[in-house]
Amino acid sequence: MDRWHAMRVFAKVAETGGFAPAARALDMSPPAVTRSVAALEALIGTRLLVRTTRTVKLTEAGARYYDDCRRILADIDEAEAAAAGSYATPTGTLTVTASVLFGQMYVLPIVTEFLDQHRAVTARTLFVDRVTNLVDEGIDVAVRIGPLPDSGYRAIRVGSVRRVVVAAPSYLARAGVPREPADLARHDVIASVAVHTSPDWTFGRERRRVVTVNPRLYCNTNATAILAATAGRGVTRVLAYQVAPAIADGSLAIVLADDEEEPRPIHVVHGEGRRVTAKVRAFVDLSVERLRANSLLDPA
Repeated sequence: MDRWHAMRVFAKVAETGGFAPAARALDMSPPAVTRSVAALEALIGTRLLVRTTRTVKLTEAGARYYDDCRRILADIDEAEAAAAGSYATPTGTLTVTASVLFGQMYVLPIVTEFLDQHRAVTARTLFVDRVTNLVDEGIDVAVRIGPLPDSGYRAIRVGSVRRVVVAAPSYLARAGVPREPADLARHDVIASVAVHTSPDWTFGRERRRVVTVNPRLYCNTNATAILAATAGRGVTRVLAYQVAPAIADGSLAIVLADDEEEPRPIHVVHGEGRRVTAKVRAFVDLSVERLRANSLLDPA
């Protein structure tokens, strides 16, 4: 039995949650996947997976073994990459994640510039309004907005961005300009629930105040909330970069600027490891340089 291959098969079953999806991912037949895992269990002498008619779950021993497999396989990949020279020259596939609008507006231009510079690299972007797991989703670099939890990742701060309340001039002319956060109770509020679903909006820096809003319109994306606000349907709260073009052309206006909370930090994040591949190191360097130089973002 090829133990290294069996470990890869087992890890893929654990990651995909089934023998059939693992077989598709590995270009193997389901019976071959089943035999490989069974042989590994026989070699180890314990059950790694619990099989039911619909699901495959890790046993307690399987969960521990999976963590070890993932670490060992990552070490093997790293050793092979080093031998192949990928720590000297950017090669392979680079996977980058960011939130949807930030990714489209700021990260994608950096990715395309990077591809122009390094012809041996291909790229995959994952722009989603949720916190991704770099290891589980195979991500090399993430651009994160907001406070970061403690982790084993390396994070480089590249700037910050304000959270602003905006409305169309036509709406403000009709409904009046809110002078303090409490005035929002008298306004039509458009809530973006792409990331945050709480009706509590926090204001202030030295003295924090929480205002509970009662939205008349809920939008599942920031872009939709911005469109509704631009159409004069009410006030919404988004990150400043998301409405920078609309502010510049006068479609939207910022209100309650004196009551804004602390700007949210922006970091470029990547898994540190013992050695960083050339593609990751080069992309991180380019991203840090470009984002820090962007005039629409607040300095780091």
